[in-house]
Amino acid sequence: MESSHYTTEPPQDARLIWVASEVAMPATNEKSHKLKIQFAPLRPIREWLNNIEVSDRQMARTFCSVIPAQCPFERTISLFGRPIVHIPPLCKLNPFYEELVALRFRSLCYLADECGEDISPYC
Repeated sequence: MESSHYTTEPPQDARLIWVASEVAMPATNEKSHKLKIQFAPLRPIREWLNNIEVSDRQMARTFCSVIPAQCPFERTISLFGRPIVHIPPLCKLNPFYEELVALRFRSLCYLADECGEDISPYC
């Protein structure tokens, strides 16, 4: 059998670039040495919501029923057919908005993909 003329070893330049990117550069600013402490008291609840696994049909249906598909607070108040006041959606002010929407989406996906249910009543 003939040996291949291709080599698996990278060229010398690529090796130097890779090694150079792995070397830690000393910091020039003393402020960069300080650790940045973040105050996030809601992080445990957010992580708990993100870690809920939807594995039960009834639980998925409950999540889809309880978590609204669109903001229930958005309203347009009209008088004699003319809009007077528009109340914007306030759901973005909820600190758990993204986690709840993701949980609802996971529930809908579970019902559609795993259970084969029609999810149109929940949309």
